[in-house]
Amino acid sequence: VTQPPSMSANPQETIQITCSGISSSYAYVGWYQQKVPGTGPVTVIYNDNQSPSGIPSRFSGSNSGSTATLTITGVQ
Repeated sequence: VTQPPSMSANPQETIQITCSGISSSYAYVGWYQQKVPGTGPVTVIYNDNQSPSGIPSRFSGSNSGSTATLTITGVQ
């Protein structure tokens, strides 16, 4: 799969992070946030577009079948 090595955004902007080249053999995609190095990641999206309880609604996900996208609306 291919992801951008890095991205930048200004506060309150909307950003989309893509993961392309997904094989159809993978049923679902998850996205994870790591705020502090050395601590465990937090799941922000699972099963392509589901958000765990407590995750802000500004995180959303989609999957076209070959490319998954994480959208963050109102970057902080």
